[in-house]
Amino acid sequence: MGERAQEGEAFWREYLTRGDARERRGRQLLRLIPDRPRCKLCLAPFGGIGAPLMRLIGKRPSERNPTMCGSCFAFVASHHGGAEIDCAFLFADVRGSTALAETMEPVRFRGLMDRFYAAASKAIFDNDGSVDKFVGDEVMAMFFPLLSGDGFVERTVSAAIALLRVTGHRDPDGPWVPLGAGVHAGRAWVGAVGDESHVELTALGDTVNTAARLASAAATGEILVSSGAAAAAGVPDGLERRSLELKGKHGTTDVVVVHA
Repeated sequence: MGERAQEGEAFWREYLTRGDARERRGRQLLRLIPDRPRCKLCLAPFGGIGAPLMRLIGKRPSERNPTMCGSCFAFVASHHGGAEIDCAFLFADVRGSTALAETMEPVRFRGLMDRFYAAASKAIFDNDGSVDKFVGDEVMAMFFPLLSGDGFVERTVSAAIALLRVTGHRDPDGPWVPLGAGVHAGRAWVGAVGDESHVELTALGDTVNTAARLASAAATGEILVSSGAAAAAGVPDGLERRSLELKGKHGTTDVVVVHA
């Protein structure tokens, strides 16, 4: 690795794991201003009563990536690269979405997905995470020290529980959309990928893949939390434990089953 690349990696590691206390305070403040959608990094609202003020300070959706505000996109694009850090991931997806779509008019199904996206975004942002992406009927979120502080694993589990609750998994009549979720923590590469026309802040590595596999293995109303993540998050003892063979993974993965 060249000297320039090493400097870039050192910059990203410092930024992602320590960041600036003012940035975290800024996120806490911006989170209180309605409304959605929001910048995935600083949480500046793009809609509602806060949008005009955000536009005045340069925090409107970037033309090259509308999931980030212009100032955050400029920062990420100008510091292209990333670093391996400790982080945690939440995947949650709609169970039986194909069957649901067959029983609903397209416009009603689109409305259901929009409601799911809004509920997922709120649960994640309320727990200081970042929505990495929505893919069809699935959401991927990441939590790391810059965004979530030292308790990022606990916040990941809290976000998963909040999402199941807000979608009705504790209601007597059942959820308004059936979800299963997975949470895993460990080392991953986090940074900026893409070209000049479109840059994303994302995460790559086996930790991400394992979280996705756990979500796929979860039944409706379940959050499968890897045993290491459960210990780091302080998940109470006495919950159901399983040892799973996940697709594409060698050996078994021990998990704790958490419900809403």
